[in-house]
Amino acid sequence: MEQIKSYLPIIQENVMVYGINFVKAIVIFLIGKFIVNIIAKAVGKGVERSGADPMLAKFVTNIAYALMLTFVVIAAISQLGVQTASLVAILGAAGLAVGLALQGSLANFAAGVMTIIFRPYNVGDVVEVAGLTGQVEEVDIFTTTLRLPDKTKIIIPNGQALEGPIINFTEAGNRRMDLAVGISYDADIQQAREVILNAIAESSYVLDTPAPTVGVTELADNSVNLTVRPWAKASDHPAATLELLERIKIALDKAEIGIPYPQRDVHIYNH
Repeated sequence: MEQIKSYLPIIQENVMVYGINFVKAIVIFLIGKFIVNIIAKAVGKGVERSGADPMLAKFVTNIAYALMLTFVVIAAISQLGVQTASLVAILGAAGLAVGLALQGSLANFAAGVMTIIFRPYNVGDVVEVAGLTGQVEEVDIFTTTLRLPDKTKIIIPNGQALEGPIINFTEAGNRRMDLAVGISYDADIQQAREVILNAIAESSYVLDTPAPTVGVTELADNSVNLTVRPWAKASDHPAATLELLERIKIALDKAEIGIPYPQRDVHIYNH
């Protein structure tokens, strides 16, 4: 008991010292977190005022918050007598290990940052990305979400989205269709052109400007191939293609202009 009593002053002194340090650490963390919240929000608002995309502002806010909070945590831990240099080294090694384990995710993250900054497409655009054509429904840090014409939802990793060419059909506002139509060699090309132009002019999808054109593009084995080039809004392209091909077929049938199919002449010789 006497030995224990002899250690009591030392224990009390250590409890007092570490208790005060612990309280200091808590105070530093709470005050630091409060200040970090204010600064991070100010940074986000500043980015928004500059005209940047809201998603970029949110991303910058989160990064700024995480970095500043890390410094606050390290400052709080240092009050407990922990060697922060060793802690930073451990965090660095852990970050390297996590980075190596998540290479694919980090590549998508980096691609997402580039997508948000350079904006090759925006939400609502009709694009061709990674070989798929659809309307952009959502763009976030890791993925891009497309809605295909059949309403299928496709989620594409941003790394794959930026690997190949990106075609943005909405950027110009309108999109041209190249419709292939074959007519018989006996048909009058000028008459066929007029019939086709009159047929597509009745469609609500076809734009007056630029004006649609019809021209001969190939003298094939069994037909004279015409290419019909009307223009429509990018969002209307799939529906317009289906409607116009039907209209053209019906109009050519009414005008008795034949659409040929492959034929073969067979000659039989009697010896």
